[in-house]
Amino acid sequence: MISYAAVAAIALFALGLVLTPGPNMIYLVSRSVTQGRRAGLISLCGVAAGFLVYVAAATAGLTTIFTLVPPLYTAIKLAGACYLLWLAWQTLRPGGTTAFEPRDLPADPPRRLFAMGLVTNLLNPKIAVLYVSLLPQFADPGRGHVAVQILLLGAVQVVIAVTVNALIVLGAGSIASFLGRRPGWRRAQRYLMGSVLAALAVHIGLRPATA
Repeated sequence: MISYAAVAAIALFALGLVLTPGPNMIYLVSRSVTQGRRAGLISLCGVAAGFLVYVAAATAGLTTIFTLVPPLYTAIKLAGACYLLWLAWQTLRPGGTTAFEPRDLPADPPRRLFAMGLVTNLLNPKIAVLYVSLLPQFADPGRGHVAVQILLLGAVQVVIAVTVNALIVLGAGSIASFLGRRPGWRRAQRYLMGSVLAALAVHIGLRPATA
């Protein structure tokens, strides 16, 4: 029903998206480093639930609301861009920290870990842009029911995102330890993450509302 080209394109985009520092990565790494892998994996379950919410919304055609009401899409897009700029500033400002730097966070119970993962993903502008403006572009009405195509393409993105994020959670402690012993690498990683977040914010902010 869906072409191999569409699957490959979504897979490559999903891989690049999950490897780009953003709210999901920052939260999952921070929680894994401070509270352990189990907490990170529970948080990842919440993130995965957020993906499923987006898939359900896209499949149900709710994203067409943003096409019919462009100002609403613009407002959400700009709010997401501002959020990413704030994250970039928190990373790049003097005394800023990297996602892989341990923080003194309180140990949250599983229910809160799951909820925070869910909310973090639902408010993630990268994911919102993916499902609102990109995924529908790969659905071809000539290949069958559009909703089913979007469901399958969304499933591809979810599998890739959850798999890569799980690897990040499992390796967060080792990465944090590596960076902790090498201040130069830690600074470079912090500047790289902050720059990527800022660039992503600008890209999202300048993205045409009709995209």
